[in-house]
Amino acid sequence: MLRELRIRDLAVVEELTLEAGPGLAALTGETGAGKSILVEALALLVGGRPSADMIRAGSGRAIIEGRFEVGDTPLLVSACEEAGVDVEDGWLILKRELRREGRHRAWVNSSPSTTGLLKALGERLVDLHGQHEHQRLLHRTEQRRILDAFGGHTELAGELAAAVDALLLADRELGEVRATARAGVERADYLRFKAEEIEAAALESEEDDSLTIESRRLGHSEELIDLSTGLNAALYEADGSVVERLGELGRDLAELVRIDESGQPFVDLHESALRSLEELGRELGRYRDAVDHDPARLSQIRERLDEIYRLKRKYGDTLGAVIEAGRTARVELDGIEGADDEIARLERLRDRHEETVRALAKRLTAARRSAAGALREVVEESLPALGLEGGRFEIELEPLDEISRDGAERVGYLVSLNPGFPAGPLSRVASGGEMSRLMLALKTALVSVDDVPILVFDEVDAGIGGEIANRIAERLVHVAASHQVLVVTHLAQIAARADSHYVVSKAAESGSTHAAVAPVEEDARIEELARMLSGDPGSVRSRAHAEELLAGSL
Repeated sequence: MLRELRIRDLAVVEELTLEAGPGLAALTGETGAGKSILVEALALLVGGRPSADMIRAGSGRAIIEGRFEVGDTPLLVSACEEAGVDVEDGWLILKRELRREGRHRAWVNSSPSTTGLLKALGERLVDLHGQHEHQRLLHRTEQRRILDAFGGHTELAGELAAAVDALLLADRELGEVRATARAGVERADYLRFKAEEIEAAALESEEDDSLTIESRRLGHSEELIDLSTGLNAALYEADGSVVERLGELGRDLAELVRIDESGQPFVDLHESALRSLEELGRELGRYRDAVDHDPARLSQIRERLDEIYRLKRKYGDTLGAVIEAGRTARVELDGIEGADDEIARLERLRDRHEETVRALAKRLTAARRSAAGALREVVEESLPALGLEGGRFEIELEPLDEISRDGAERVGYLVSLNPGFPAGPLSRVASGGEMSRLMLALKTALVSVDDVPILVFDEVDAGIGGEIANRIAERLVHVAASHQVLVVTHLAQIAARADSHYVVSKAAESGSTHAAVAPVEEDARIEELARMLSGDPGSVRSRAHAEELLAGSL
């Protein structure tokens, strides 16, 4: 529910705070005092369209902020969570800033927001009934939702929407596979050639690197044999080799140590060097013997490298890319060659989804026909009591060419408020006050299933009085038992039945006009009701009548 509404520099409001409570709240005041500004502020707060001329003269911006307690509205909390809005503490704070220059701004729980998010949350939070631009009842989507809620088949409508989504997905997948199959007829030969060419090569990862190394060795085999033979001889095998000469030097080192024992480390180093050179000589000999001079193998390797180079030039910069290109081609080819089986499977799946959609749509249509008749009767029975004597309310179910997520028919509300006139769409037939009373009739019928917690009625009492005012008050009280209801009214019969009463006033000060709102209780409330009854708040008879109205509402 709305707990607090703050307005600054909007129209004639310089600064105003409305603290609201549960149940029915009445907003009253002299004509032109600014009561509808509160409704306008709420409309802006939940995504209404702003304009710069709404900003108070002399100010560059207007600010509207609302604090809502939402812990007991699970659908709204779920919508907040889906939008990434944290409401763990049970509070939702919406803020809107209108600017004369630059972009208007919005916040949800202190985080910058879009108008779209305000509107999405606002639709779950507040129903505004007054001026046409704020009335959800004018939209066919809302009319359909109300009918489904009244008939208790909202879940069935959700099942149909999900089934239609599944059917559309199956259609899309079937279309994609068919398109792939059509394109595949032309592409299959290429893919088959590509896959088979790469597969026939039996490529191994990094094979080209190892073959390149082997090719270089084979291509220089004679040179490698000559070099290793010469090195082996010079170091180890030939007369006068380095090893032989180094061995002879050992005798001189031994003599040196005999004379000077401190030279022993030289002997150790000499022996280590001698062993290393001997091992190097032997290894060079083994390397020489292992070098393979095989022109046939070299030719074979070069042919294989040429084949790999050709495949890399056609299918990828690296051998890994070529192997992956072959795998991908094979997968795509398998998909094309198996398309007929996949098409048949998807066609069967689509047919099952279509059968489900048709069955659910048929059930929903029957449920809506039954609910439409019942809702029409309930609303029409309420119309005379709401000052709409002779009014007719109809619900049109117009068949569609194709079943959509919303069903097999378009739901539309028609009304005739003057005997002898044909029923027409609400937006062209009903005035603001009549629309509010129609919505009140619908809300009374839907009070047990409606999930929007806050209802705002403006102009609900336009052109009525007497006993009809009492009946409207009774319905407002009935709805307020399960909703928070704010009503802008000129009728004391309605204001007296409210759980809380606020008076909006306007005054001129220092050449500027200011609006204010204040709760009234006890004597102040009697005085306001007396003013509403006769225009004279001091009239003894008016005060007595006001006291009688208040006493009757307790």
